[in-house]
Amino acid sequence: MTQFNETDLTAAVVRSFDDTPDPRVKFLMTELVKSLHDFVRRTDLTFEEWAYAIDFLTRTGHKCTPTRQEFILLSDVLGVSMLVDAVNHREREGATQTTVLGPFYVGEHKPMSHGTDISAGIDGERMFVQSRVTDLVGKPLANVPVDVWHADDDGFYDSQKPSYDKNGPSLRGRFITDADGRFFFRTILPCSYPIPTDGPVGEMILQTARHPMRPAHVHFLVNAPGYEPLITHVFIDGDKYLDTDVVFGVKDDLVSKVEKRTDPVMPDGKPASAPWHLMTYDFRMKPGSGAAPQPMMPAKENA
Repeated sequence: MTQFNETDLTAAVVRSFDDTPDPRVKFLMTELVKSLHDFVRRTDLTFEEWAYAIDFLTRTGHKCTPTRQEFILLSDVLGVSMLVDAVNHREREGATQTTVLGPFYVGEHKPMSHGTDISAGIDGERMFVQSRVTDLVGKPLANVPVDVWHADDDGFYDSQKPSYDKNGPSLRGRFITDADGRFFFRTILPCSYPIPTDGPVGEMILQTARHPMRPAHVHFLVNAPGYEPLITHVFIDGDKYLDTDVVFGVKDDLVSKVEKRTDPVMPDGKPASAPWHLMTYDFRMKPGSGAAPQPMMPAKENA
């Protein structure tokens, strides 16, 4: 009879997966059990510590709502999201670097005209974003949908606000590249902001004396047929949190020197009522395939 002791227990659990029909599931479960059991042995985990871990995960699940995904946040701050991203994008071959999707992608399916102000009615310093989508040798890619989203001047995404259910999306949109692969829009200058700290993930951040801050950035999801979907951010050069992003998402190639301008008109020829900022960034797509991620939270019907 098998002795389910510290030495033999792991092997017994691994054997329990012998008849798993899907080889990938069998492999993943085997490696998960071996790693988890090894963690327990290496740390001499106590009953109290394991009970706390179970309670922590339970509370993480309870914190999830249709407009908040605490498990994604947990994955992000532990570096797991970026690690999964890294092992799935080892060979970029000159393509734009990827980074985490984040927990606030809700989808946006109504294309907007180039030059649309996605920040209409929201306070903040004005910014003009101009961009181009090309292949690896600079050939423009036309008719490519590009989803964009970012936080407001107070560091909140639209889906974090009580008014979201009433007012729908803001500071997010979808633009379709023109024949030269270009798209442009108006918005406000994003700022650095803290991740939500009123849940279990925030509790962990505070207990470990980490700061909760993300550097200022704009999210982009570029989904060109015949190319790998690109999920990335463009960060603002000079932000003091670039080197200590709480979700480890910054890469040098994704930092943009955003210029402060006083020109009376913006690049689309329309007047500027005050000093404004110019973000310019081009995206290089890697040939391939794949599905763009589905929203973790539902988009509004009028999105």
